[in-house]
Order: sequence, then C-alpha cells, then structure tokens
Amino acid sequence: MFEIERSIQALADSILNDALQKGASDIHIIPHGKDTMIKFRLGNQLLQRYTLEKVVCERLISHFKFISSMDIGDKRRPQSGAFSYCYKGIEVGLRISTLPATKSESMVIRLLPQQNQIPFYQLSLFPNTSKKLISLMKHAHGLVILTGPTGSGKTTTLYSLLSEASQMINRHVITLEDPIEKQNDTVLQIQVNEKAGISYASGLKAILRHDPDIIMVGEIRDQETAEIAVRAALTGHLVLTTMHTRDAKGAIYRLLEFGINWLEIEQTLIAVTAQRLVELACPYCEKECSPYCYTSGRGKRGSVFEVLTGNSLTAVLRQAKGIDEGTRYATLRDAVSKGIALGFIKEEEFKRWILDEQER
Repeated sequence: MFEIERSIQALADSILNDALQKGASDIHIIPHGKDTMIKFRLGNQLLQRYTLEKVVCERLISHFKFISSMDIGDKRRPQSGAFSYCYKGIEVGLRISTLPATKSESMVIRLLPQQNQIPFYQLSLFPNTSKKLISLMKHAHGLVILTGPTGSGKTTTLYSLLSEASQMINRHVITLEDPIEKQNDTVLQIQVNEKAGISYASGLKAILRHDPDIIMVGEIRDQETAEIAVRAALTGHLVLTTMHTRDAKGAIYRLLEFGINWLEIEQTLIAVTAQRLVELACPYCEKECSPYCYTSGRGKRGSVFEVLTGNSLTAVLRQAKGIDEGTRYATLRDAVSKGIALGFIKEEEFKRWILDEQER
C-alpha cells in the first residue's frame, strides 16, 4: 500500500513538473469510458498529454483532493481547494476544482506561479497603454474594473499594478480575496473565510478601519460583491476589482444587472479595462519556430487592452443611456489590428477575432 501511495505521488509530481516546464496554465483530468485523458492548456490550445487507466486516475484525483484539503469520500458534489507546490525553487499556487461527471470525477488544476510581478512597462504590448494603466493608481478614490475571460491575464495585471502602487507610489494596499491567488509581500492580503466570520461585508468593514489607500475586492460575482465594491469606492478609497465580461462596456451593463444605480456608477467608476493574451510573432521565423530557434519553447504571448477612461468612458456611459451612439473609441479589435500591422502579433489572432465578432 505504501508503495502504491509513493507511486501515485511520483506520478502527480511528474505531471505537475511536466506542465510547469511546458508553461501550461491549466491541467485538465477528463474521464472517459475505460480510461482518462490528461490535457494541458497551452495558450489558446488544449493539448492531450497522457492517457491513464481509470483506476490509476481515480487514485491520482484522490491524492490531489487530499493534499488540497478536500473531502475524498464525496464524489457527488463540486469541490474546490488549493495548495502550494515547489518547482525549481519557485513556489507555485495550485487552485483545484472538481466536477462530478457520468463516468467519474473531472478535475481542473490552475497553475499560479508565485514569481516576481512583471514591471509595469511590460504590462501591455504598447508602452502608452502601460503608462495609462499605472496612472490609474494615482487616483485618490474611485472604482477601476479589469475585465476579460478566464486566462486573459487579469490576475497578473492586477497584482502588478498593486505592487507598483505599494512600492513606487507608497500607497497602503489591502486586498480582500476568495481565494488568495498569488502571495504578494508588498500588500496586505485578507482571505475571505465564511466559517471564521470573515465575509466580504465584514471584511470590508474591518479594512476601512485599517487606513487603506487602495482596496482590491477579488472578483465581482454577485450583487453583494458589486455593492461592496461600490460602497468602498464611495467612502473615498481607490477600489480595484475584476469581472468576467466580453469587453469593457459590458462591465457597465453587468453593474446595472447587479442593481447598482446610474448615479453610483457615474460617481465611482473611473476606468474599465478589457484584456486579452495574444500570440506574438517570432522575430526570426516567418511561421512556426524550428526546434533550433532561440525563442522556441519560451512564453511568446503579450497583452492587449481596451481602456475606457476619461472621455471614452463618458461616451460609453452616454451610449448605455441611449444619449449618444456615434462616439468612436479604441477597442480590443483595434489593438490587435495595430499589433498585426506592426508585425508584433500573428495574423491568426485577427482571424480568431473575426470569428469572435461573428458570434456576438
């Protein structure tokens, strides 16, 4: 029995090391009839990596559930957990979620390397956008919302901005998160824990008594969280938060869906950003890199942004009210087109964008 446990742990370590070496963002464990597929998410692709026997994979899932403090015996309801893993001296946060399926449990592991935050001038593919993002941290109060789908780089951008505000602008930053995705020594991080009596509402009350300059409120998932973020901005603090929307203006409509009235939105909202990760063109190879290319196997992705602030934000607010429909502002599609024209981004990204626009 001990040998079996050791072999399962060795298998788990081997899969994690392989995923981290390849630069994967997620590990998918997907059950089938007699076997189980393990796939890695690399950029925009989900690639099959291993095929395991069903019995072996069930033990592997139980191993991950055990070390992430989940209930091993409960396979009928979704669960979530987290733990840390050390890879080549770098601490990696692993966020795990399970989902009951007809064949067996399915599991997804999000890999969150706790490396140093990227400098602000590398946040965007275009330097002017990076400067605009960091300038938002100089506001004394208001609400800043970062939007984008899962895996678009919102968390990386958010923590980089918070670190910059704490170290370079000397702001007191406190975060309220559920869960804490990346450990950051430059800010004070608070974990939401309902069992311990730390909810978003009670946590915010405690934070406001702790003299913060900037408050980061995790992700806006429901009406309660939206009201808390707006309430904190109305108290005279700068509040940063994230939201899942297709584009920047979608965040405004989402706030309205959560019951936030127009007056509160206009008084608090100072910026909304939408972010995407795009595949960068290799400066040495025309298409796919050869195995001998210097950049082969390296992370070749960059971020592009749609930033609504100032006049562009006012224009979008007016459009949402039906007052103005003719004002033009720079969109994500414009940023991708610019990157392709300058030779930074692969043309395939624009084709993906066209398909995305047609789905709307």
